[in-house]
Amino acid sequence: MSHPMQKVQIHGVQHRAPSAKVKKLWVVRWNVDGRACSKAFATSNEANRYRSLLVAAHHKLERFDRASGEPESWRPRAAPTQVHAWCRRWIGEQWNEWQPRTRTSAMEALARFVALAVADGAPPHPAALRKHLVSTFPPDAEIDPLDECEVWLARWCLALEDLNRNRLGEVDRRLGIGDAGQVLSPSSASRFRKVARACVRRAVELDVLGADPWPPAPKGRSRRKAARVKRGVDVRRLPDPVTMVRVMEAIPSHQPASRMYQVMVAVMYYAGLRPSEVIMLRPSALHLPPEGWGRIDVVEADIAFDEPGEPKTGERSVPIPEVLVTMLRGWIETKQIGEHELLFRTRTDHRPTHSNWARTWQRALRQTGNKSLRVYDIRHAAATTWLAAGVPLGEVARRMGHSVETLVSAYVGALTGDEQVANQRIDDALAPALKPNLRVVG
Repeated sequence: MSHPMQKVQIHGVQHRAPSAKVKKLWVVRWNVDGRACSKAFATSNEANRYRSLLVAAHHKLERFDRASGEPESWRPRAAPTQVHAWCRRWIGEQWNEWQPRTRTSAMEALARFVALAVADGAPPHPAALRKHLVSTFPPDAEIDPLDECEVWLARWCLALEDLNRNRLGEVDRRLGIGDAGQVLSPSSASRFRKVARACVRRAVELDVLGADPWPPAPKGRSRRKAARVKRGVDVRRLPDPVTMVRVMEAIPSHQPASRMYQVMVAVMYYAGLRPSEVIMLRPSALHLPPEGWGRIDVVEADIAFDEPGEPKTGERSVPIPEVLVTMLRGWIETKQIGEHELLFRTRTDHRPTHSNWARTWQRALRQTGNKSLRVYDIRHAAATTWLAAGVPLGEVARRMGHSVETLVSAYVGALTGDEQVANQRIDDALAPALKPNLRVVG
């Protein structure tokens, strides 16, 4: 479908050969009334996401701008005057370039910012204001001007020109305080302030504001990255390999989806994947030889609800034992899953929900006499199993998609027998060099 007066053709994403001059290898190409248009991206996910937005606009019969090639609704409009409207415009500018996680984080930060950027004497904002703002920030959101929250914003939200250092100094302070009056973590407060300040600074860059009204950080507020509290995993609660196999065998039941959850748990345990990575697995990412070890290429993760994106710590390739190779091959053959289809879908072709997965996992734990554990603890169990088997730290970190520092802070030292194992290995290494009758000469 297309606009009645236009002919729009959107082609597939193309991958071009890398070179010294070509940095962005993924290209989206389309035509507007015969005029060729294109845009390059660094990753295939970004390119596919942009192409999907073009296709969606095309099916909505939106008119495409001949000069830019993009839908006219994407064209920047005249600068709005109130803070909440400016935030919506700024998010719209960045939307196509942001990853879904970034979008969610930015919308949360700006919802907090807008709720604080209000005129003196403003009554308490509606209880649903922040939720309303988050739902209306996306560029394609429909906004009802008669909505209670919109009426309140139109009356009490500050205009951009009313932002000054005194007002923003107070906003800056309150961005570090939670709803219950508690002090937020340094990382959360810093994120909220960074996003809000970037939004205001954009108004300065476009000459909507004459100067940056945001005050500098108060003396004493560290500009360094906030120190994170390292919390080690209590491996004493985690099941050993024998227990894990017993629990996995207890998962299948009369419920049709129970077999699917059994395979998902097996992938987490034998490959150490995150739940978000398991959800987005496809046969094309699997290497399943007739015998021996196979491999999973972890290239996608669920970064929003059923929206694929890059894994949290980047792509990696994970070897998998023969037991998982056999299980995955049988699952694909039984379900007749296509090469590029998702491995795990419900009977109604929906995404498996975390709640159902957790419920199935908890039932199997109870049946085998084990204490309650989170689904994510399956991944912890994988890491501790590998470490207990003597797999080098660097290799365990690589398979888990961690840094060695993160791995050490989370697991090493908590494993039972670490000290004894280390002492024995040091003895074994020193033994050939030590003479039987070595004596200390005083």
